[in-house]
Amino acid sequence: MSTYDIIDPRFGALVIGHAKLERLWTGSRWAEGPVYVPAAKALVWSDIPNDRLLRCDETDGSVSVFEHPCGYQNGHTLDAQGRVIACEHGGRRISRLEHDGRWIGLVDRVDGRRFNSPNDVVVKSDGTIWFSDPTYGIDSDYEGHAAPSEIGASHVYRFDPDSGSVAAVVTDMVRPNGLAFSPDERILYVAETGATHVPGLPAVIRAYAVARTGATAADGRVFATSPAGLFDGFRVDRSGNIWASTADAVAVFAPDGTLIGRIPVPEIVSNLTFGGPKRNRLYITAQTSLYAIFVNARGPT
Repeated sequence: MSTYDIIDPRFGALVIGHAKLERLWTGSRWAEGPVYVPAAKALVWSDIPNDRLLRCDETDGSVSVFEHPCGYQNGHTLDAQGRVIACEHGGRRISRLEHDGRWIGLVDRVDGRRFNSPNDVVVKSDGTIWFSDPTYGIDSDYEGHAAPSEIGASHVYRFDPDSGSVAAVVTDMVRPNGLAFSPDERILYVAETGATHVPGLPAVIRAYAVARTGATAADGRVFATSPAGLFDGFRVDRSGNIWASTADAVAVFAPDGTLIGRIPVPEIVSNLTFGGPKRNRLYITAQTSLYAIFVNARGPT
């Protein structure tokens, strides 16, 4: 297996020719939701079916259990204070890890109805929290607790921790999944994984224009179609390139939507994030394992 598939010369400038994909650890049932925590010099990620969070110490490469049980957490991100923001399948809520080590719930319902199972999350520069809410954590007892949907649909929501307000911002998707903002926050990218429930539904990333107020998103369009399997999680580098999970690789798209390259991975890729002191190490969660590779691109600070 080659380290890279260079489809467009633009991808050649984003990778390091002699850098190799490394498997750092294996032993998960389904690895997901990586987040790099600079203050801890560590990567934290989910092993959802085992209801635990794992931690990889970048100083010595050791892996340990960070939290168990953890409410079947899935996606994670950091807020401006460096606190971990988590999507809980089990609690059907968004929670936050305080500096004193306590997990507190931030929001668990909209219009009086419980969320399905928050899946992925990003924090905007204004402090608002945007997250997807498909049904994967309530579809069975494997990644959460089987239950009917109280909402009857799957949306992307915006939550304002200051005011407590929560509102749906994307309502035209079957199962919204991974999400991320463009560097200027004018575009919200969202992965559609609805083919898990509607056979034949295209596996795409949709791009939504964020309003000048920063509070709504509209005019969704297809940005990219997956070259293999479904898109799940993805991240955007500082130049606006999208690094996305697919069935057999990390697929990289230029800001204009062109597929410019791939990093093959020997397992189904679920998610990824940039980490390390320079944010130039791509950490990849894939099925049972954690992988990493150094690249010539940087993620957000």
